[in-house]
Amino acid sequence: MSVEIDPLELGFRRPFTVEVSQILRIRNPNTSPVAFKVKTTAPKQYCVRPNSGRIEPGHDVEVSVLLQAMKQEPPSDARCRDKFLVQSVTITGDKEFTNVAQIWDGVDKSQIQEKKIRVLWLPAFGEETTSPVAATPIRPSTSNRVEDTPAPFTSPSETRSSTADAREIKQEPDLAENFQSTVAAAASTVKNTAADTYEELKEQLAKAQATIASLQNDAASGLRQRKAAVADAVGEQASNVQATAQDLAQSARQGTEGVPVQIAAVLCLVSFLLAYIFF
Repeated sequence: MSVEIDPLELGFRRPFTVEVSQILRIRNPNTSPVAFKVKTTAPKQYCVRPNSGRIEPGHDVEVSVLLQAMKQEPPSDARCRDKFLVQSVTITGDKEFTNVAQIWDGVDKSQIQEKKIRVLWLPAFGEETTSPVAATPIRPSTSNRVEDTPAPFTSPSETRSSTADAREIKQEPDLAENFQSTVAAAASTVKNTAADTYEELKEQLAKAQATIASLQNDAASGLRQRKAAVADAVGEQASNVQATAQDLAQSARQGTEGVPVQIAAVLCLVSFLLAYIFF
């Protein structure tokens, strides 16, 4: 039980330097749901949405086929060799709730129905052509297998309407431009913020250096004052000790002619202290 394809040939009109889209309608005339898959021989040249899905009995699905923009317009007499392949398989009752991808993984190749679609390059509207542009003819095959097995398109998308797909395709350039402008604005904001932060850090560093220099000056001044105070106190004590020693010596000379041992000991102690303090 195969599906019905409309149209049987996909015609894309020039110019090909811009994106060109066509609608492929797949209908299920059977009484059971079917799973379908669309493949192409040029997966990098075409964008197919959806490229696989499920069709209920009596329903159809519109598949948007987008021809990517080419860098250079091909010659007017060039022939398109691209082809599409629509594969379908019946979904049995035991696979009613199975994912479409799993259905294709476990299906027998003999149960797969295939239909080929040729691609035509048509002239632009209003242009006259001396000879029609024909597609590469397809040789008849005695089996259901394709001679040139097309590579599957890897776009992971589910069944959608063609109107939503066309709108999404048109919005892609706008989204790219919005993304670039957003990135540029974010980069400018980060740059300005980094400059302000650098200036603030530089100012804070200058303040910190000034504070450290002030503390160092205060510490040096305090040490000098402390040394001067200690020197004054030591000098005063030394003067007092020397005066006391002189008084003792004078008293000793008045009492006796010789110097007592106690006075000599005191003088030695005073001399030791003076030498220890000043030297």
